[in-house]
Amino acid sequence: MEEKEMSFVEQLKTYVVDFVNNPEALIGILKSLILALLIFWIGRKVAKWMSNMVAKALTRTGNDPILVNFLKNLIYYVILAAVVIMALGQLGVQTTSLIAVMGAAGLAIGLALKDSLSNFASGVMLVLFRPFKLGDVVEVAGKTGKVKEIRIFSTIINTPDNKEMIVPNGQITSDIITNFSSQDVRRVDLVIGVSYDDDIKTAKDIIHSTVTSHDLVLQDPAPTIMLLELADSSINFAVRPWCNSDDYWTVYGDLLEQLKVNLEAGGCSFPYPQQDVHMHQVSGS
Repeated sequence: MEEKEMSFVEQLKTYVVDFVNNPEALIGILKSLILALLIFWIGRKVAKWMSNMVAKALTRTGNDPILVNFLKNLIYYVILAAVVIMALGQLGVQTTSLIAVMGAAGLAIGLALKDSLSNFASGVMLVLFRPFKLGDVVEVAGKTGKVKEIRIFSTIINTPDNKEMIVPNGQITSDIITNFSSQDVRRVDLVIGVSYDDDIKTAKDIIHSTVTSHDLVLQDPAPTIMLLELADSSINFAVRPWCNSDDYWTVYGDLLEQLKVNLEAGGCSFPYPQQDVHMHQVSGS
């Protein structure tokens, strides 16, 4: 007759009895456990100290805060992983086989979470190549806002109406990135239309004086004012002044308002889209 297998409780009782009968083994295990905890405690302190030291060194050399935070967290977790392996080794765990198992598990997890790994790789690219920095106004993945934070898997962007968008890093690097803050100056593009009955030279002079008299419009590069097209209902001028990037929307709104007021005061008008319909009466035979 086959012997009946021991239950978990019976096995636990057997281990307790063995420890009681062999106190030296119990003391050895306790020593290994205490040493493993000590290694983990000291290692975690060292990991935190090393990551802070690297962060301070990078900050002193003028590196971007995004890069500093990213490398700080990366160094901390890499050292912490090595410390955990050392502590497990002290407990008698075969770290070689453990690393092999972790590698195989990592491969399986990587295949299952390929999108997350893609976002992680994209986050590394954003940190290394830095197409934008904290506080920049950008257009990414079809959305526009100010960069608040770059995380390992996603980027946090605040929209102009103060909404917080969490954009996966993979979507950012796989699409066009438009950085509105990377250049010191920007061009404001306006199209101003006047009536066909208005004098072109008068309208152009009013537009030029209005643009050049604005305090935030730069004189170098000089504004461009040119006849753009003879449209269906209006004569359209291309008005292209330059300003500092931070003043873009102020200049945009001010010029639209001032151009309307000044053109109307100068006798010009803003025509509505219209069509002329000609009716011919045909006499009967």
